[in-house]
Amino acid sequence: MPWQERSTMSLRHEFIQLASQPGTNFSELCSRFGISRKTGYKWRQRYQESGLEGLQEHSRRPQHTPRRSKPKIEQRVLAVRDRYGWGARKITACLEQTKKLTVPRSTVHAILVRHGRVTAAQPQTGAMYQRFEQERSNQLWQMDFKGHYRLGNNERCHPLTVLDDHSRYSLCLQACRNEQTETVQQQLTATFRRYGLPERMLMDNGSPWGGAVDHGYTPLTVWLLRLGIAVSHSRPFHPQTQGKDERFHRSLKVEVLAQRLYADFTRMQLRFDEWRYCYNHIRPHEALQMAVPASRYQPSSRSFPEQLPPFEYDVMDQVRKVQETGKISFAGRHFRVGRPFQGYPVAVRPTTNDGLYKVFFATHQIGMIDLHKPND
Repeated sequence: MPWQERSTMSLRHEFIQLASQPGTNFSELCSRFGISRKTGYKWRQRYQESGLEGLQEHSRRPQHTPRRSKPKIEQRVLAVRDRYGWGARKITACLEQTKKLTVPRSTVHAILVRHGRVTAAQPQTGAMYQRFEQERSNQLWQMDFKGHYRLGNNERCHPLTVLDDHSRYSLCLQACRNEQTETVQQQLTATFRRYGLPERMLMDNGSPWGGAVDHGYTPLTVWLLRLGIAVSHSRPFHPQTQGKDERFHRSLKVEVLAQRLYADFTRMQLRFDEWRYCYNHIRPHEALQMAVPASRYQPSSRSFPEQLPPFEYDVMDQVRKVQETGKISFAGRHFRVGRPFQGYPVAVRPTTNDGLYKVFFATHQIGMIDLHKPND
């Protein structure tokens, strides 16, 4: 399968960045990117010899573009951007003060956009706070929808975002037509195939991953548990629990959504792909000591299973099938587990306390049974 035409350069660079991480399974990574090992080795060799230029195809652009800035000016603009990560305002002042070079700010901005360096004003620094992050990649992914908005064709766009907590690496930025379970599951499947499975995912309490009437589980979160991914929810009315994804949304709004109205889903997704590449590989992050997320992210060693493995419970477990009502029958009584689990087998496992049992779905505890209390 060839590289996707819409983002060939960024895909090649992303592949090289991930392949260079210690312990990466090169063959598995090639498979996830849909290329052969021969192709993977070819692009890695070209990158080692020529850097980013080695990943480029022969340019089809015309030899002369009268309205485009001179190459020397572009090189100086990009050099300041790559060194400092500044936007057009600061780059313009720097060139004028240090290089005695006067370039209109609009021209600087156009150069940055043309070369994939998306700019935005730096947010004002507020009070100092303590940052918390996971110790390694894929321990926790944060997931949410950015607020929906109208496209030029009057359709509503619902951006789905998934971010690695440790590295701030953007794993998914997809322009969706709705926020339904099937849509999210389709996008997560593509993400899992590319980057592997995380240990845990954090999301809010809204649909489609929250808001269930009984026990807080939904068909989507049950599917995640089935894959061996633990599920966590943020505290109600406390969006700061997902602070990294919320900060990602703010940057997305300032640097992409506030800049223009996008005509349709195709153009919106192309812009998302361009910006996600910049966010992961070019844009310095203050929280990472001005490093880029790609320098800290490594794909998961847990590959996505195309076929779900069978349930395996201990021989001492008492296995019950969840009924259509979302309940199981145990010890002559009925106990609520949750409708999203209907049809699945769950295990009832005793604890060291008499009459107290834990309920497991696959490897995850999903409830408790206390025979000393009345049914809920």
